[in-house]
Amino acid sequence: MSDLSDLITRPAPGTAPLAAPAPGSQAFAARLGRVLFSPWSRLGLLVLLLAAAGSCVLLFEPQRLLAEGWPPQVGGAAAVVLFAVAYGVCTAAFVPRPLLNLAAGALFGSQAGLAGAIAGTVIGAGIAFGLGRVLGQEALRPLLRGRIVHAVDGQLSRHGFRSMLAARLFPGVPFWAANYCAAVSRMRWTPFLLATGLGSIPNTAAYVIAGSRASTPTSPVFLIAMGFIAVTGLAGAIVAWCKRHRLRGH
Repeated sequence: MSDLSDLITRPAPGTAPLAAPAPGSQAFAARLGRVLFSPWSRLGLLVLLLAAAGSCVLLFEPQRLLAEGWPPQVGGAAAVVLFAVAYGVCTAAFVPRPLLNLAAGALFGSQAGLAGAIAGTVIGAGIAFGLGRVLGQEALRPLLRGRIVHAVDGQLSRHGFRSMLAARLFPGVPFWAANYCAAVSRMRWTPFLLATGLGSIPNTAAYVIAGSRASTPTSPVFLIAMGFIAVTGLAGAIVAWCKRHRLRGH
């Protein structure tokens, strides 16, 4: 038995013995791994990804859907699903949601367009939240300073669902800003996505209906939808202004 083990461990005749890794190379690999996976490296990757996404938006101009329509090769439910995925990617790349909501209504009508737009909204929010949580949270949380920043972080961390629902219902905060603020906070996934889906319905529906009736801008439905958009926009600005002064008082 000992002869057999010697044959297994002993190198074959004429071959050099296997060299053990040098301690210096192991230390270098460990240092390289710490640098590559450090919070600041991940934050740099996040900035690079967002810059690349914004460049793609400028290059491919997804807003052309409003003028050129959806490719005729894809139709039915598959088109709505594909649109929802594209919507999510575009919102994560800072394409304005009102343009995409108008396109959803113009392409698919009010009902299917609303389903695709809400699904895309949740997908886009999830992409942004996940990127911010994995790549940016560890680097940015130690930098949270100032009374307002601490108040916003505490509000999102302790009352995540309620705060995010209000942010989605009254569009005073940009969609992307709410996503990344929530990602840096300690807010959990489930209340974030649930509040995003529920809170985005009224305003998204107004834009989708306006897009579906864009060919008849004098119709009562179109005018009501545009009036709702104007009222919620004004209400959002007022709520944001009042909330800003309240946070300053903390």
